Amino acid sequence: MIPTPSLLPVTQLEAKLRQQKDPLLRVLLTDQLAGHYVYTNVRRARELLVSQHELLQNFPYQDAALNYHLHLATIENHLYNFEAAERHFLEAMDMLEELGTVVQQAETYIDYAGTCMNLDRMEEAGQLLDKAAKLLSNFPDEHVMAHMTCREGFMYLHYSDYSKAIELLLEAEKHLSGLPQPLPLKDYYFLTLVYSGLGRVYERNDDLEKSVQAYLRVVDMCESIGMRARISWHYLNVGNGYMALSDLDNAEQYFQKAIHARDDASQDARAAAYANLGYCCLENERYSEALDLLDKAESYYRKEDHYNLSIIEAWRGRLFAELKEPAEALQHFQLAYNFATDSQDFKQLASVSQDIAEFYAEEEDFKSAYEYRVQHGKFAEKYMEQVNRRKQMELEVKYEADKKRQEAELLRLESVRLQLKALRAQMNPHFMYNALNSIQNFIGSNESGTAEKYLAQFARLMRQSLDYSDLEIISLEKEIEFLKDYLYINQKLRFNDKLRYEVIIDDDIEEDIMGVPTMIVQPYVENAIEHGLRSLEGGLIRVEFNLLDDEMILCIVEDNGVGREKARQLQAQDVRFHNHKSKGTNITEKRLQILHHAKEADIFVETIDLRDEATGKPLGTRVEIKIPIVDIHVSKAESL
Repeated sequence: MIPTPSLLPVTQLEAKLRQQKDPLLRVLLTDQLAGHYVYTNVRRARELLVSQHELLQNFPYQDAALNYHLHLATIENHLYNFEAAERHFLEAMDMLEELGTVVQQAETYIDYAGTCMNLDRMEEAGQLLDKAAKLLSNFPDEHVMAHMTCREGFMYLHYSDYSKAIELLLEAEKHLSGLPQPLPLKDYYFLTLVYSGLGRVYERNDDLEKSVQAYLRVVDMCESIGMRARISWHYLNVGNGYMALSDLDNAEQYFQKAIHARDDASQDARAAAYANLGYCCLENERYSEALDLLDKAESYYRKEDHYNLSIIEAWRGRLFAELKEPAEALQHFQLAYNFATDSQDFKQLASVSQDIAEFYAEEEDFKSAYEYRVQHGKFAEKYMEQVNRRKQMELEVKYEADKKRQEAELLRLESVRLQLKALRAQMNPHFMYNALNSIQNFIGSNESGTAEKYLAQFARLMRQSLDYSDLEIISLEKEIEFLKDYLYINQKLRFNDKLRYEVIIDDDIEEDIMGVPTMIVQPYVENAIEHGLRSLEGGLIRVEFNLLDDEMILCIVEDNGVGREKARQLQAQDVRFHNHKSKGTNITEKRLQILHHAKEADIFVETIDLRDEATGKPLGTRVEIKIPIVDIHVSKAESL
């Protein structure tokens, strides 16, 4: 049994709306109710949105205005008005650029992709899903990612790649079913899409029992929760499944439900239900009832729908043949043949030719029966050629789509590789220049023995730097070892033991198996020394590594130096340090931006001025760096 979201909050919201006089609060209440009714009562949702639109003219509220377009897009999609849905999605996406969250943007791309699929614009739908995937890679949301997986499943279903379609649909079902119950209504809506898609896959693979079971799950869910906007189609799918299994009693039951479902505006679903119910009556020899139902079906179909009109006329022909009225039967068979010719559907032409051949055989007109049997063979052969061409085209489209995605991903990886390589190439000479500049005065003013010791230690540090420069990723353990060597050299040889430092590692961090980008922290330590402590006799640098989550380490570099304001003053007076930050930490921040696959506006490094709470006196600087944890087995840059 499906857990049903409580209706009590909705009834309470309706009561509050009736009593509420404040326009802004009415906007908010209407927004909440419309978000529920777009899946359960489209008519009521539309009424609410009309009143909300009037309120928004005088009391603009951006979030409600955004939801207004998103709700209307969903309603128009439910009502099969796909062009109108698209207009509202485009309005919503314009607004999202200014006020929406990243997850809202991704979700809107996914919903709009569904409308593009309904408009048979599959390439555009794929592009929208790619955009959503990029956003969710940095800001994952379990609900929205499941929705995206469902839509991707329908993409592959469209291209008849059933194995990939069923893989993605089952993955989406697993994700949604694993979320805390009861789910939001939108999640249940996507579950109905998942089971509908699975039903279609099973149907195309002639696994009719599984197909019916999948469609029944959709119906059960819609009836339990009250999602009736598309329920005529769901009833029709179940009925068609039972009809294919020759279970005409159950088929009739669901066709009747499809006909009498008043919440679904689909005339096509109602027409198909009337026609298929008429077929069931024909099979059960209820001829008068069958004729009446076929007449009703014809009244719902559009005049240009030659394919379905051909099917109705063929069934009428069979019916009159059963009633032993050959002239009437032949007239309807001929109409079926003409409609099938107009529709250029070789499968239907083959079927009608078969019916006519059997009719003539019953009438013992064997010459005509033979002629239509030959026609049946020709049309069946053309139909198979048509199927093969369509399969070939589908494979070509699928191949091109996969090829484009692979090429795009390879280009992205190559771009990242080249950017990182270029940035490391900028950083390494800069690091060596600053290290050599730091030791120049020491060598000129100290004894040779001390100088030799210094040079040996500096050479070891440079060797490490050069060894690591060709690597993108090293273990955190090696990164920390490099930092300690760098700090030790500065402590002993530059600050004459007046510099103190601490390196603290969270107990939850396994530094020997966690990979981090090479030399990602050293520029900030160097910056603290050059700007915060260079003008002091000595000082303290504290480097701390904490596990932020499973994918990120928070590194804190803190000094007790002069502070940023004083450092800027000193820097202005010494031209040697004018460009220090632009060449050091700026490069590293660009590396972090790339490694996080982030936008320029996203912040992964935050600098905080430390001050005495009582006097406001500068106490130093604290830099917080969010470092991505990367697979430690990544090989050298050239192997990417």
